[in-house]
Amino acid sequence: MNIKLSKKQKKMLYRIIGAIVLLVAALIVSHVFELPRPALIGIFLLPFACAGWDVVKKAVMNIGHGQLFDENFLMTVATIGAMAVGEYSEGAAVMIFYQTGELFQNIATTRSRKSVAALMDIRPDSAVVLRGGERIEVHPSEIEPGELIEVRAGEKLPLDGVIVEGGSSLNTAALTGESMPREVAAGDEVLSGCVNLSGTLKIRTTKPFGESTVSKILQMVENAASKKARSENFITKFAKVYTPAVVGAAVLLAAVPPLVTNIAFTDSLMRALNFLVVSCPCALVISVPMSFFGGIGGASRKGVLIKGGNYMESLSQVGTVIFDKTGTLTRGEFSVTKVIPNGCTEEELLSAAASAESGSNHPIARSLIREAELREIGFSAAADHKDHSGMGISCKANGSEILAGNAALMSANGIEFSKQELTGTVVHIARGGKYLGAVNISDTVKPDSRETISKLREMGIRTVILTGDSKAAGEAAARELGVDEVFTELMPQDKVAKAEEIIAAGKGRVAFAGDGINDAPVLSRADVGIAMGAYGADAAIEAADIVLMDDKPSGIVTAIGISRKTIGIVKQNIAFALGVKALVLLTSAFGITNMWAAVFADVGVAVLAILNAMRALGKKPKEPTAEELVPAAA
Repeated sequence: MNIKLSKKQKKMLYRIIGAIVLLVAALIVSHVFELPRPALIGIFLLPFACAGWDVVKKAVMNIGHGQLFDENFLMTVATIGAMAVGEYSEGAAVMIFYQTGELFQNIATTRSRKSVAALMDIRPDSAVVLRGGERIEVHPSEIEPGELIEVRAGEKLPLDGVIVEGGSSLNTAALTGESMPREVAAGDEVLSGCVNLSGTLKIRTTKPFGESTVSKILQMVENAASKKARSENFITKFAKVYTPAVVGAAVLLAAVPPLVTNIAFTDSLMRALNFLVVSCPCALVISVPMSFFGGIGGASRKGVLIKGGNYMESLSQVGTVIFDKTGTLTRGEFSVTKVIPNGCTEEELLSAAASAESGSNHPIARSLIREAELREIGFSAAADHKDHSGMGISCKANGSEILAGNAALMSANGIEFSKQELTGTVVHIARGGKYLGAVNISDTVKPDSRETISKLREMGIRTVILTGDSKAAGEAAARELGVDEVFTELMPQDKVAKAEEIIAAGKGRVAFAGDGINDAPVLSRADVGIAMGAYGADAAIEAADIVLMDDKPSGIVTAIGISRKTIGIVKQNIAFALGVKALVLLTSAFGITNMWAAVFADVGVAVLAILNAMRALGKKPKEPTAEELVPAAA
């Protein structure tokens, strides 16, 4: 494995090598010549100072700042104490060993952070904007929504937008973890952070740089470190109490035995010094946050953004996952499957429906407009649109009020209508107070939804659907997917109430997955909110604790798997570190182990714990092969 060291790490390595050479020379000289005590101290101080002068310096400086019980202080006292009682070679060798462990620890930590940093290196430094017929290179922050940008093959998309000219294949791995390229053409929505693999694209920007997908991702990852899990907070508090307590015990261990037993003071002091070295809790203080950091980075590689270690800890304890249906478990790509007029023609019904939905970009609205256009049915653009949350919309067209929505909207406006027991979404239409009929619209289940539900069941997790759809549509989807329970015809506030009921039942933590604006309240209320990030509503993404960048529900299984693995690593590190320290503390107190074992219990355990924590990073996403890229580019 090729490990590239930083300038600081190289300097530390050279010092360690120099200290080892000086120590070997000192050992040879001390065995060959009969040297007086001052000379012995002098020759062993050379390797000691070469390896550990910065440790002693930090210890003195930290004492001046009131930070007494840190690892620098403990190591300085222990090694200088060893030399003071005549263990010259041991004092110098332990300092060298300690610094060697620190170097390995530093390398491991740096590699972990670089892995996440490289993953997050998806924000381009410049963009080409087309202004006045000229190509101008500027920073992405200088480009306003609505401007036209050009992205050539091999370049990263700097901003979110819609393609107005050109076609290409996009590598979305940095956002979604998906290795296969995505084909795009004019009219498709694209996200910043993707890499353009082939043709030149002209894109109309839709968001400013600060609100683009790539900026939000970076902000989420940067903020994640500030949201500590309970395990991290516990370890921080534990270290503040534990270390001073052990230092006090070391003082008693040095002073009391010579007074009450026949143990020599030098032996008692060495036991106390060993005790001090072991007491440093750096294995816990460093490796536990590193485990969460690695888990967050590993999840990011697979298109799952976790906004903090606290959410990862909660996710590992999830016992129930609640799903919104449309856009979460289903594609949200609707098509008209049945037109049921009431006292009018199908053309008249569809014309009124398309007029009502002409001001909306909702998938249901687009399906109604598309059906009218396919049938070449004319319709008027409506005005005065009003959204009735959880029910539908009202507007005015040609002097008449049009209502388009569910049964609740009709009932709220005193419209007599015919109930339809259909498996899709039923949109009722009324104009001028008269019921015109209903249109049945069907959605298709996402390819991985069934597998997601099945895997969650295997993980012992209960699944629930909360939807505003009709009872027939909701229950049909639940049967098709194998969901444990479904609640239908719910308003946004009803979803919150139902989620609270499930949370109150106390069967583990409750996660909610959704993508719409109306899902934001439930996302905030759930123990863990999971949003579909690629094309989900901004309000849902902001309210969520976890964002799935590829909009695939299977990302929930991935996220729970990573969280459980990460928490498992955290528990392993805590148990291993405390177990080894407890054993060596006990044996040091009775003089069974020496300072070498003490240093292993400190530095060695820290290195092993950090290497274990790095497993949380997981493997990099599989890069597409040449064979996979060629057809995509063609």
